[in-house]
Amino acid sequence: MDLQDQLKNLFPDHVSKEDPKEKDVQKQDIWLQDDPIICKYEKRKGKPITILEGYTGADKDFKLLAKELKQKLSVGGSFKDNKIIIQGDYRDKIMQMLKEKGFAVKRVGG
Repeated sequence: MDLQDQLKNLFPDHVSKEDPKEKDVQKQDIWLQDDPIICKYEKRKGKPITILEGYTGADKDFKLLAKELKQKLSVGGSFKDNKIIIQGDYRDKIMQMLKEKGFAVKRVGG
């Protein structure tokens, strides 16, 4: 039994203002662009990283995308200078995830 069910049992007359399904729809409202996102691989201080750049939408959307990628891959990373930096070489997985979302992705290097 989740929190929503418990609240319904405690307050049967209460009408919820937010529908959990609407939250998922709002999350998917990331602006898709015509130009491909560049996905490249580098080594910094001997450790591999994956860099995504070339997004022309709002920074807020790109930050949300960075957060989602880090959570799905269970890795660390950051958003700096309009680039998403993911720790490790996850180019194939990231490219697959972005293609499923509808982005055009271009692989650069290696």
